[in-house]
Amino acid sequence: MTAHTHPPTVADNPAVGKGVVLYDGDCGFCQQSVRLLKALDWFGALHFRSARDADLPASEVSLDRAKMLDEMHLLTPDRRTAYAGFSAFRWVAWRLPLTAPVAPLMYLPGVLWVGNRVYRWVARNRFKLVPCANNACAVPAKK
Repeated sequence: MTAHTHPPTVADNPAVGKGVVLYDGDCGFCQQSVRLLKALDWFGALHFRSARDADLPASEVSLDRAKMLDEMHLLTPDRRTAYAGFSAFRWVAWRLPLTAPVAPLMYLPGVLWVGNRVYRWVARNRFKLVPCANNACAVPAKK
């Protein structure tokens, strides 16, 4: 009897067919953001993984753990594209029923520029916004 191979299923891997949100799992602000995104993900379009996990999802793009701890990343369901920061947020916005109506506004001229700056400010200040216990989740400062 020969073993039959089959494409991965949700039973094999709950991330199959979903966008994978990669975030800093030790960051209180990030954890709160993920809880909110999960509540808004009514159709199960997203899967959430800490970028600190030893085994990151297989993908056709290179994933830099240090960058993923610096800002949220989104790996598309086909695993061929990864978005970071505000671009990841825009991708996610299209998939959530409550944010989809405003997602087109995120593509107006100038919104990407403003969105990137706001996202980076929040990312830099996230430990002040929601402090970590014993500074356990501090990301080294960039030089």
